[in-house]
Amino acid sequence: MTGVASSSPSLGEYREQARAWLAEHAPTGGARRDPYDVSVFHHLDRDAELEVLQRLREWQRAKFEAGYAAISWPAELHGAGLPTEYADAFKAEESAAVSLTRHELFSVTINLIAPTVRLYGSEELKAVLLPGLLDGSLLACQLFSEPGAGSDLANVATRGVREGDEWVLDGQKVWTSGAQFAEWGQAIVRTEPGSSGNRGLTTFMVPMDTPGVEVRQIRQMSGGTSFNEVFLTDVRISDSMRMGAVGDGWAVTRATLGFERANASNKAGVGGQFDQLVDLARRTGALQHRDVRLQLAEVRMREVAAEVSLHREQRSRDTGQPPGASGSMRKLQWVTKLQLVSELARTMLGDRLIADLGDPGTWSWNAHVLGAPGYRIAGGSDQIQRNIVAERHLGLPPEPRPAKPRGETS
Repeated sequence: MTGVASSSPSLGEYREQARAWLAEHAPTGGARRDPYDVSVFHHLDRDAELEVLQRLREWQRAKFEAGYAAISWPAELHGAGLPTEYADAFKAEESAAVSLTRHELFSVTINLIAPTVRLYGSEELKAVLLPGLLDGSLLACQLFSEPGAGSDLANVATRGVREGDEWVLDGQKVWTSGAQFAEWGQAIVRTEPGSSGNRGLTTFMVPMDTPGVEVRQIRQMSGGTSFNEVFLTDVRISDSMRMGAVGDGWAVTRATLGFERANASNKAGVGGQFDQLVDLARRTGALQHRDVRLQLAEVRMREVAAEVSLHREQRSRDTGQPPGASGSMRKLQWVTKLQLVSELARTMLGDRLIADLGDPGTWSWNAHVLGAPGYRIAGGSDQIQRNIVAERHLGLPPEPRPAKPRGETS
């Protein structure tokens, strides 16, 4: 890794080094972000998605080789061993210098699953997966949600039966982002017959090319196919693919969900940013209206508040404090901001959201309006997040649960 000095530079020096490296190596051309793309979930065809992923893989590989892929990770885990603020500084410089089209699968791989493997993977599993997850050569999806579980993620029906040094998995997962392109999937399954709730669960890393794994795409109302159903039929995997102890899968899954919530309000380029909204106000002539300006100010204040909250959480993490409910609070803030953005876009565009009349950057907001409600469910519904905040931050008693039938245990 050549991008980081052997003796730690000051934060200012590091930022200058990163800026110089980005000026020389930042990708140009290819699958760059459309300035009018305000979609929450993309709606590209397969070839376009493959092009996006290839460009992202190439860029991630360049960062990995230069020491910028895992800046705050320890050196023995392919990181640079620097404090979190150095990673923040690089992200800020990268955001200004690089404008590649985003893809949800990349965010899931690098920000959610790689850190989970770091925490819970065996030494063997970390050796197999971490280099590829960090350099972009391996992409991984989450095999969590199930058709019959709703918002109760722990209500897992997919079964895992042990046969010697192997496990046989059977079940169905749904709403899996990027599964059609993933090499691996992080799956939570029920391995203790008769168990219920969050007990008796185990987490595995499943190679997606294993016989018995079938991926079917789901067509969204916005036109895209970001989500998939994944069917597991007599899928045999080695016990070496297990993360954490048998029966401790809920702890592993909660860690992944924690990383997901921590990244919930840190999604540059997702869902229409403030500058895109201001551009729309100018082009439609709506900026002259007082109510529009007030709503724009509220959107911007929520963006700034989310940035402050993110930095506060990162500082707390650096000092060893538990994350608590901060990720849930930030996700609720971000979802509320998405709703405000949608409402303001509808106000400014009116019936121009209904049909594409050829005016750039108008009808494209239709994808935002249709996609934004999805994040009220993704990563845990609003109701689940509020329960977490109530119990872990405010100290309120848990939500009452229905009494179980006599003789049933949880």
